[in-house]
Amino acid sequence: MRLLGEVISSPFLSKVMISEDSSKKSADKHMSDKKSDSLIKHEILKHSLNSELSCTSAFLIAKELNVSPDKVGMIADSINYRLVKCLMGLFGYKPDKKIVKSVKTENQNLKNTITDNLVEGKLECKIAWDIASRFKVNKMTVSGICEDMDIKINKCQLGAF
Repeated sequence: MRLLGEVISSPFLSKVMISEDSSKKSADKHMSDKKSDSLIKHEILKHSLNSELSCTSAFLIAKELNVSPDKVGMIADSINYRLVKCLMGLFGYKPDKKIVKSVKTENQNLKNTITDNLVEGKLECKIAWDIASRFKVNKMTVSGICEDMDIKINKCQLGAF
C-alpha cells in the first residue's frame, strides 16, 4: 500500500490485499463456470435423444467446448440424462446393457501393456483408450481382451462407473 510515495509494509495489509484479489478471481471463475455449465447443458440437449446422451456425443461436446469429459457427464447426470452406448461396450445398450464380448489375442505385447497398467487389478477407461490408440485397435477390442483376461475396466471418463 502506498502513502504519499512511501511503501508501508504490513503482513496484515498484504494478506487483505491478496484476499481481495483472490476473491475477485474466484468470483470470476464461478461466473465462468456457470456460463460453461449452461453451454454444456445446451449442447447436451442439442446432441441427445429421449433424455439419453451417447458416449460419442459426450466426448464430442467435451472436445468442442474444451472441457473435461467428466464435466459433460456430471452436467448430463444433473439434468437426469442417461449416458448410453459406451465406446468400450460396457454400458448403455439394450436389452443387455453391455455388448462387449470376450476377445482372444495372440499379441503378447498388447496383453502385457494391459497388465502393466492395472491398478488394484483394474484398468482405467482412459488408459484403455490410450492402449487402443497406441496399438491401433478399436477401443472395444481392448475391453474385449480385458473381458477375456477377467479384468474390469473402471473410472469411466464420463463418470458413469
